[in-house]
Amino acid sequence: MLHYILQTIAFQVFFLIIYDVFLKNETFFNWNRAYLIGTAFLSFILPFLKFESIKAMVPEPMVVRLPEVIIGDVSPTFDSPVLVIGSQQITEQAASFSWTYVWIVGMVLAALILAYKIIMIGRMLYKNPQRWQGDALIVFLLNSSAAFSFFHYIFLGTDLSAEKKEHILQHEMVHVKEKHSWDLLVFEILRIVFWFNPFIYMYQTRLSNLHEFIADAKAVKYKGKSAYYQSLLSQVFETHQVSFINPFFKQSLTRLNVFGKQFTFHNGQVKKRILMLSKSKSKQIHLIKYALLVPMVMGMLMYTSSYASEIRDPFPVFQNEALNQELTFQELVDKYYNEILELARNGNQSKIIHDYGSESEKYIKSMDEVARRKAYDKYHAELFVEQAKKEGTYNDREKTFVNKVLNQYNTYEAYLAHQKTDEAISNWESGTMGGVLRLAVKDMKNFTVAEQKRYDKKMDMIKNDDFFHTLIITDGKITTSLDFGKKEKEEKTESFESYDVEVPYAVIDQPPLFDGCEASGSKDHDKRCTSDNIAQFVNKNFNVAIAEELNLKGRQRINVIFKIGEDGKVRNVMARAPHPALEAEAVRVIQSMPNFTPGKQKGKTVTVPYSLPILFQVKDDAPDTSKENTDQSEQDYLKALQSKEQNKIVDETEIPYAVVDEVPIFPSCQGLSSNKERKQCTSDKIASFVNKNFNAKLAKEVGLTGRQRMTVIFKIGTDGTISNIRARANHPELEKELIRVIEALPKMQAGKQNGEAVIVPYSLPVIFEVQ
Repeated sequence: MLHYILQTIAFQVFFLIIYDVFLKNETFFNWNRAYLIGTAFLSFILPFLKFESIKAMVPEPMVVRLPEVIIGDVSPTFDSPVLVIGSQQITEQAASFSWTYVWIVGMVLAALILAYKIIMIGRMLYKNPQRWQGDALIVFLLNSSAAFSFFHYIFLGTDLSAEKKEHILQHEMVHVKEKHSWDLLVFEILRIVFWFNPFIYMYQTRLSNLHEFIADAKAVKYKGKSAYYQSLLSQVFETHQVSFINPFFKQSLTRLNVFGKQFTFHNGQVKKRILMLSKSKSKQIHLIKYALLVPMVMGMLMYTSSYASEIRDPFPVFQNEALNQELTFQELVDKYYNEILELARNGNQSKIIHDYGSESEKYIKSMDEVARRKAYDKYHAELFVEQAKKEGTYNDREKTFVNKVLNQYNTYEAYLAHQKTDEAISNWESGTMGGVLRLAVKDMKNFTVAEQKRYDKKMDMIKNDDFFHTLIITDGKITTSLDFGKKEKEEKTESFESYDVEVPYAVIDQPPLFDGCEASGSKDHDKRCTSDNIAQFVNKNFNVAIAEELNLKGRQRINVIFKIGEDGKVRNVMARAPHPALEAEAVRVIQSMPNFTPGKQKGKTVTVPYSLPILFQVKDDAPDTSKENTDQSEQDYLKALQSKEQNKIVDETEIPYAVVDEVPIFPSCQGLSSNKERKQCTSDKIASFVNKNFNAKLAKEVGLTGRQRMTVIFKIGTDGTISNIRARANHPELEKELIRVIEALPKMQAGKQNGEAVIVPYSLPVIFEVQ
């Protein structure tokens, strides 16, 4: 809500600056009226406008992870280390105060003031004589010199002279016909809801002035400017200060020189009105100023569509504190649960896992983080119940587990109390991986006997096992990390979460373009242009004389493989030739090629592998031109060979799960109709298979306790078999066991891209708990 209000105010500031600097002094009064009303409402609507076509311009990660596989009875403990600032631990009692109450009180007061004004006008209406004149009902105010209008009512004081009444009546009739009261009443309502926003008041003031300019411009035609000026200046009228009426005269002290005479009177608005009446009409060319609205609104749409919804507070402690002040713990859980349901309805499982299911590295987490995780656990618990009931496996054990998940941490205080228990400490200490050990203590400066024993045991593990290299110690307030410099080998290990997204040249949606080639809309034409230009570049720059110097004879064939990166640069060049010197020359030529326009798959730039065969004939042994293999046939042969190489590379390159046309399918899921159903079924079956076959007792045998988290990456090949399995866990024995289980997966139906079977990598997180 706060972010929305700030966006609205910012937009109104920009709109008002444009008005005051460029438009206010123009005589396009009706245009200005439309501008003020339109931009006021635009400022409230724009924060909600988020166009996918604009948002799609922001790159998103293309690596998709499968949902976690939970083995056995995993309680939803909220483990993880690192520094926790005390100000985050705000209790619900301390957070009971809410700015919402202040907002509501302000709205009530503003509504009461508006009601009082309406009652005041109503009393004037029913206490004074009236008569109709055209579409207006004239109310004669006894013993008064006031003059104003409200909707179709025109209030005229009986003390006004007949001549003044004529001018005033013409002026107020314009307000009635133009329905100016509706404009002001709408802003009165906005003032109730946004009573704290000063720019609403500024909008209303500028609009009220415009109403007077519009009425003056039409009323002055009745008897001419001179008489109208005299009517304005001759007397200070008694005016009722009501913000949503159109008074003929508003009070404020000012001085004005008119017709060579100095007038001192209580009316600043009269000066503006006379100055505006005396101005010549603006030239039509000045209407172009309103075009400034177009780039401004487009910029605001770019902001709201692409960036505003993604903004994060650079100081999350204060962000969480603000959330805690506005909502109780249970309200936060309900809020995040509803957000998860909305994401699930839209099929955005990856965002659910990323925003709500990921676990931080803190031992004591903030109320906001705990509420997110509880909402996530509630969502998956209900999915589990639904699936178990459908399969007929929902029994007392499952029911106990679900109740444990749903009823744990009903308040943030309960979570804080739980984190002090031995169970929570054990879970957090065992939840680490990658050679990092954890130790939770009550006081960093004074270890208990039990804490000292655990500390000594973990130090012995680091000393005696090269796998462990770091010890993190925390009491929830202060965290110390002891790094013993043994992780160089660990750091060289390939990251499990990063993939260079590669799409083969033969199946790419939009192939890379060689310098000088332009996208034509035809994939075949673009490929042909790139291939021809690469061939010409190599033909021009390759030094074939090297083969002669090496006394090589006959046809020489060199196979080159390289990649065109997401930035269009050529990298990872490898060559195979009859002699190392030819390989080196081929690598040199390919590396000297200019940058390409990168290839795209589903609108996103990707890395594209390219295979290039190079053929040439040593001159001394070149065939006679009368032979069947002419130069032209040689070129045709080379192109055919190159095309064959590009298609062959499909079998050697991975297609990311995020972009593959048809995902690999588990055997029992092949009968499903839609790709989405097969995808979900495959994910569920893999999870069930791992859950059934993984030996969770192994963790206890190697001395691990509490929650264990592992990650495994494997590939499903073009024949549906599993290969290239890599695992990461807290202990090498767990890694071996996870690899064993994945190797036992049945053969699947291969994933397909453009109808061709391709390799698809999978990333699978696995969680289980050692009791």
